[in-house]
Amino acid sequence: MIKQILNRLPRKPSKSGENRDGGTSTSSSYASTTSRSSDLVSNRSGNVNATSLPGLNSTSNSGQNHGNKLPQVLNSKVNGNSTVSSYEALPSFKDVPNSERQNLFIKKLNLCCVVFDFTDPTKNLKEKDIKRQTLVELVDYLTSANGKFTETVMQEMIRMVSINLFRTLTSQPRENKILEAFDLEEEEPLMDPAWPHLIIVYEFLLRFVASPETDAKLAKRYVDHSFVLRLLDLFDSEDPREREYLKTVLHRIYGKFMVHRPFIRKAINNIFYRFIFETEKHNGIAEMLEILGSIINGFALPLKEEH
Repeated sequence: MIKQILNRLPRKPSKSGENRDGGTSTSSSYASTTSRSSDLVSNRSGNVNATSLPGLNSTSNSGQNHGNKLPQVLNSKVNGNSTVSSYEALPSFKDVPNSERQNLFIKKLNLCCVVFDFTDPTKNLKEKDIKRQTLVELVDYLTSANGKFTETVMQEMIRMVSINLFRTLTSQPRENKILEAFDLEEEEPLMDPAWPHLIIVYEFLLRFVASPETDAKLAKRYVDHSFVLRLLDLFDSEDPREREYLKTVLHRIYGKFMVHRPFIRKAINNIFYRFIFETEKHNGIAEMLEILGSIINGFALPLKEEH
């Protein structure tokens, strides 16, 4: 099956080729991606105070949060024709007492559940910048957490990530189908205009999965099979920056959530089968082969029957 997949791949240079060395490839890829993404988040933060923020206080705040019903400020989608009202920045974490920070964290998550239309770069500029700054604050807060995330907090985090990431992928129009096979090497990748927000959401998800404060036994209720399948669907994105992040995030999920490992391997294999026998077109095959190669390299000998 691997030969069939490789034969159907377009011949184009792989940006991640230098890291395909089995088990060590993923760790080095993760390190470089995380470093690179951290720089990107920092560079995009503008005037946001990106200093480390106090972490979650799970003992003092966990019970308090269950009693609060946070208002939904806006609909989760904002299209080009609608006007945005009452979308205002929330206070900084450093401006509220420790006992209120978890509630503020959830309010900021809800604020970031509004998805803006980036096809028109002139619309909602103020609101887009407020959301970008809020996302950066959320990443900083998550990174500096010093207590286990409560189930309610994890549910809200995954909800925000899902609303922002899981979307219908756009593809480039094919003007000349006959020449399509010959133009693959010359074709420019499609860059998602919403990437200034998406990159920070991906960084948030990556740090959530990698955080020692994330309890896998609780988090698996929200990072479930449906969530994994929708992440795998995003590998067909034409934006190589998104596929690079997805590769790192999925491998981190595979490492942290042992219960999902057989499901992830089977789901990737199913994508390969569809690629070979049905679609013959998928943008993320190279990244998935790299993930699967690293997974196989980590199998212990003698091999288990499931492997």
